[in-house]
Amino acid sequence: MKLHTINTGLFKLDGGAMFGVVPKAIWQKTNPADANNLCTWAMRCLLIEDGNSLTLIDTGIGNKQDEKFFSHYYLHGEDSIDKSLVNLGFSTADITDVFLTHLHFDHVGGAVIRDGEKLIPAFKNATYWSNEKHWQWAIEPNAREKASFLKENILPIQESGQLKFISEQDNIEWRKGINIGFAYGHTDAMMLPKINYKGKTIVYMADLLPSVGHLPLPYVMAYDMFPLKTLNEKQAFLEEAVNNNYILFLEHDPIHESCTLQRTEKGIRVAETFNLSDI
Repeated sequence: MKLHTINTGLFKLDGGAMFGVVPKAIWQKTNPADANNLCTWAMRCLLIEDGNSLTLIDTGIGNKQDEKFFSHYYLHGEDSIDKSLVNLGFSTADITDVFLTHLHFDHVGGAVIRDGEKLIPAFKNATYWSNEKHWQWAIEPNAREKASFLKENILPIQESGQLKFISEQDNIEWRKGINIGFAYGHTDAMMLPKINYKGKTIVYMADLLPSVGHLPLPYVMAYDMFPLKTLNEKQAFLEEAVNNNYILFLEHDPIHESCTLQRTEKGIRVAETFNLSDI
């Protein structure tokens, strides 16, 4: 098995929304905001090369939305899925599986592209993986989360016949060496892959832990549907992670790709930060 980082670009979100009840005077020390109170975030995906399978975890925001949509998120940087794949010697046609942690637009937008007037899967030869509970949550969204679940990112996957569901069972083995954890605070039934790699466990954190700046327990996003549940899930996961020496792969941290954890007087904090290529 080989793991490859897939950078899809950077975007901006409101710092207050990203850190919830934490005062700006505190969070801006790790994630400084611009004049509009916006912070830069990565959309970092993961490619798993294993035998004949090539699995992409999450897809970034994509490029099919209109100018008005993108004007809210200030996309920048030179990276894209296509460029990152080409740099590794692959193309979108080589992807055999697309694993979607959840269906918010910055995680699933790149899964669908425009082909003239039609919307089609960006990875024509891939099986797309979600879970039934989260899929139903996304296609019948609550009013608060509706803006994050865009039908044009989701429905074409199902219409194509390329969609399959993973059983909603915590720590289920999806593939040899890959187990799936579930979290319910950020959105209903978000999936977190745990990958056995070179004798270590790599956990793709999605939005349970967007960045190293979110490690302290009260640092919970205002975007989370159930923040107290997130708090409990995060506390339990961080204990599990530090006890088992997990490596955390960070989807949204603009600087740090991966980290390990340690116990300190202030609680569980970062031990080391590094890139997957350093493992």
